[in-house]
Amino acid sequence: MAKFVPDVKTQRWIIISQTRSGRPDEHNGPRHPEGICVFCPGNEGQTPSEIARVGEGEKNQPGWRIRVIPNKYPITDIHEVIIHSPDHQKDIQEFELPHVTSLLQVLRDRFQAHHADGQVMIFCNHGAHAGASLNHPHSQLVVIPRQINLDALVREPIMNVVDDNTYFVTYCPDFSQWPYEVWIAPKDDLPAGRQGGGLVFGDSKDEELKDLAMILQNALKRLKTIYKDPTVHNVHAETPFAYNFYIHHAKSWFIRIIPRMVHRAGFELGTGLSVNVVDPTDAARELSSIHV
Repeated sequence: MAKFVPDVKTQRWIIISQTRSGRPDEHNGPRHPEGICVFCPGNEGQTPSEIARVGEGEKNQPGWRIRVIPNKYPITDIHEVIIHSPDHQKDIQEFELPHVTSLLQVLRDRFQAHHADGQVMIFCNHGAHAGASLNHPHSQLVVIPRQINLDALVREPIMNVVDDNTYFVTYCPDFSQWPYEVWIAPKDDLPAGRQGGGLVFGDSKDEELKDLAMILQNALKRLKTIYKDPTVHNVHAETPFAYNFYIHHAKSWFIRIIPRMVHRAGFELGTGLSVNVVDPTDAARELSSIHV
């Protein structure tokens, strides 16, 4: 059971979740006693029983293309893992576009399944430097009680556009806290045929998710190209491409992608101020010039 502890002066919260200490870490030792990846096909019996799947085959058996399971080491009382594909190496930036669309549909459906339970946060840690304890590409969904005040950003104004299509726009907000940070936002919260503003991610239609799949994949491809440039790194030059993204949990949703090119240090931790070494205007110009 997760324990939520408030700071009465700042109204910020922390979560005490002792189960997290037992999770495996592929980057600091064997990933499994038998040296197997529990997320790979054929090892379904090594994970908690699946909640949902895309693809053929029986429950907890091979044949799936996307798989949803409970997290064995949960942060909160509702915590799911969405395994992106059977492939141990490929992730969103390498998938065929229809598979990215299917993955976004699964994320949308899981958001809808838990929207009444609390604040639904979907996030992805890609790579060891981004906090991934297992290499096999996956996202996670957690549900936080509504009474917990989340110290999360709201949608920034659209500035420094990198890319756009019918339904979405990719941009580098002036408020970017990280080098080459990009956001993806719906162009309009009031599409034809809908009433009321401030949509949540779970309101997304299949046609819109096709557009989102394309623009998300393009953003990650551009960031991977930039990531290879050692001039903006203060992490080890050989560190594989690493990023975090999350889908904003409330109305007027967006996707925030943070490429993990730099470490945070004492000044940032001591003041709460972020130091961004790349001007968002320059970042947008560089990213938009990359052919994908």
